[in-house]
Amino acid sequence: MDVSLADDGTDNGTHNGTHNGTDNGTDNGTHNGTHNGTDDSAASGAGSGAVEQPVRGRPRSEAVERAIIEGTLKLLEEGVPLAEISIERIARTAGVGKATIYRRWSGKEELFVDVLRATEPEDPQLLPGTSMRDDLIMLLEWLRQRGLASRSSAILRNVHAQMKSSPKIWAAYHSAVIAPRRRMSIDVLCRGQENGELRADLDVELVNDLIVGPMIVRSVLRPDAELPEDLPERIVDTLLAGLRPVSSPAA
Repeated sequence: MDVSLADDGTDNGTHNGTHNGTDNGTDNGTHNGTHNGTDDSAASGAGSGAVEQPVRGRPRSEAVERAIIEGTLKLLEEGVPLAEISIERIARTAGVGKATIYRRWSGKEELFVDVLRATEPEDPQLLPGTSMRDDLIMLLEWLRQRGLASRSSAILRNVHAQMKSSPKIWAAYHSAVIAPRRRMSIDVLCRGQENGELRADLDVELVNDLIVGPMIVRSVLRPDAELPEDLPERIVDTLLAGLRPVSSPAA
């Protein structure tokens, strides 16, 4: 099932009502009684002339967004299939109204990408002047640390197992999260070719897959596999032994 169509009629009705400015009285009641002054304080202050009120409301708005993301993470960690995670279910878990979610995200694909991005550690910072080998080891160490984080691994395994049934979510996640990091490692390999650390005739796209693949297999596809500290170094050195330029012709 396409997860973007998983919400029931009630959810769709609320969404439409929200964007028409009516909310059918449902979400208005919720926000007036429960979240008034928390989620919508910035909006209400805009017409009152209180210049500082939106600034005071911003941390509360961030807290609401955090609650929504945490609520979605909770469902993913519990193994709930993506197709069964509706906006209504997320709202119930997070303790907010559906309109609150729709004011921040256009749909579930956009929300899920932000949720999955929240599980990722910050991108590794490559130091200038380091060798290709050292940069590759640092990138693999980042993947190893991510694999050791049980929370992140549980979510990734859940998403990978269901990506064929939710192609829109996977495509959005790949574009926003995976592709930029892949570009980073390919850039390292290109610099290695320019510096003479890697054979110039090699396909860097293929080399990148050969280097990253073993760590992905162990950290995602084999959750019971060990991830020892020296694994990044062993992977890189094993592959580079056959990929470095030949210093002299073979006898």
